[in-house]
Parts: sequence; C-alpha cells; structure tokens
Amino acid sequence: MNEITTTRQNHLIDPVMHVWGWEIPVYLFLGGMVAGIMILTGARLLGRSREEPSTAMGLLPWAAPVAITLGMFFLWLDLAHPFNAWRFYLTLKISSPMSWGAWILLGIYPASILLAWHTTPDSMKARVRKPMAGFPLFRRLDAWAEDRVRLLAWVNIVMGGALGVYTGVLLGTMAARPLWNSALLGPLFLVSGLSTGAAFMLLYRLTDRERILLGRTDMGLISVELVILALWMVGLATGGAASQAGLQVIMGGPYTAAFWTLVVVVGLLVPLVGEWLEHKHGAVPGRGAAVLVLIGGFALRWILVFGGQASGWVTEIAMR
Repeated sequence: MNEITTTRQNHLIDPVMHVWGWEIPVYLFLGGMVAGIMILTGARLLGRSREEPSTAMGLLPWAAPVAITLGMFFLWLDLAHPFNAWRFYLTLKISSPMSWGAWILLGIYPASILLAWHTTPDSMKARVRKPMAGFPLFRRLDAWAEDRVRLLAWVNIVMGGALGVYTGVLLGTMAARPLWNSALLGPLFLVSGLSTGAAFMLLYRLTDRERILLGRTDMGLISVELVILALWMVGLATGGAASQAGLQVIMGGPYTAAFWTLVVVVGLLVPLVGEWLEHKHGAVPGRGAAVLVLIGGFALRWILVFGGQASGWVTEIAMR
C-alpha cells in the first residue's frame, strides 16, 4: 500500500480539478468550427472553380467573425477577472499557448472579414460601396481584397490552421492532466474543426455541386479523425500509469457512455456511413449527417474538457 500525506487544500483542484466550466467547451467548439470555415473557404478560392458560387456560399464566410466573437464572449465569461483581458495584448510569451491564442484570435478578425467581403455577392457589395464611397480607408481595403485574392486565401488557411491547432494545444500542454497530455490533441481538434466547419456549411442552401464536394470532403475528414482518435487512445494506453489512468475516464469511467455514444457512434460512424451511402448512390448530401457531426464535435470537446479535469494523480492512485 502507498500512503500519501498532503496538507494542500484547494477546492478548485482537490480531489479533482474543476476550474473550467461550460463556457470553455463552447468556446473550443466555436473556435474549431471557425477554423474549418476559414480553411475551407480559403481553399475554395485557391481552387479557382469556374462555377459561380451560390449566394449562401458567398455569405457563409461571414459566419467566421460572428462565431469567433460569440466564442470569445463565452471565453471572457469564464475569466476570473474579465476586465483585465486587455493585458494579454501587452506582451507575447513564446512559451505560453494562451498568449499565442490571444494574438491568433485577434488576427482572425481582419483575415476573415476581408475574405468574407471578397466573397460577398457583387449586388450586395454595391449597396455598401455607395454610402461608404466617401471613406478612403474603406476604398483601399476594398481594392486590396479584390487585388490579392490568393494572398487573402492563404492567410485565412494559415490563420484558420493556427486557430484549429491552438484549441487542442491549449489542452495538450497541460501535463498534469493525463487525458490531455498528448501531442495528438492539436491535429485531432484541427481535423474535427474542419469537419464541423464543413457540416455547418452543409446546413445552408448550397448548389448540388457544392453540397457534393463538401460531403466528400467531410467523409474524408471523419475518416482521418477516427484514425487520429484511435492513435490518441493507443498512445495513452501504452503510456505510463498516469496516462493509462487518464484513459480510464472514457474506458470504463464516468464519461465512457457519452464518449462512445455521442462522439464515436453519433458524431463519427453514423455520419460517415450516411455520407458514404449518399456518395455511392450519387445522392446530394442532406442535412441529417451534418447535424450529427456538429453534435459529435461539440460532445468531443465537452467530454475532453470535463473528463480531462477529472483525470489526475487521484485517478492514478485509484488504479493501483
């Protein structure tokens, strides 16, 4: 028997950590979805498709700045001292994921807004250009967005990739939480964000060609996500006692049923089979699979945030 004596008494981390509330998984979900929208819309611009995009496809990039604003609001609600948030922008700490995240979030706005403005249908832009013609800054930004489309697309892809990876790195760098301590959380959250971004776009009135392309893309992303998820679990299972104990949270622990039902079955396997059947029979992807992907993407972040906080040295001791 191992006997441990401690005089520590902290209600936020003893016996398990519960520092982060519901706001964090909501923020991580919205951030991942925004990353997916930015990357997919940027890639579409680089593809130089001759087909005229639908009105919905032209307007969908506006969802990125709106959703990230909503996500940052939830993140702000979780802060212990929310009115000190501006201090993040007084410095950049290279070793701090949160410092990097703060600056990435700030950079998302100009990149996503300029891309959204470029993709907006010309008839709608004309209505804005007329009253804004007297503002030189608006005219310059408008001309810049029109003349540097490929650069704008690449900036959105890079910034979206940084945002998607950051949402996983934010958890993965916390070695004290065994369920989070994996380098694969960054790629996992990035691929999941791309999948939820594609699913979000499928909810709108796109052309059949746009829906088919997004459906095939999402099918590939779900397949990659399943592989990364499996590798992440294998890495924990073959790690030390702490990693193995952390894995028990979703392998027999309190989050097992929710993880395997909502994330693996409902959020990944069922949409994958549904999209494969649509592809096999040449059908236009519907909205059912997209809704399930969004549910699964949100459940993944919810379970990892709260399950990760429940994993720690107490779990390891209980396993011995």
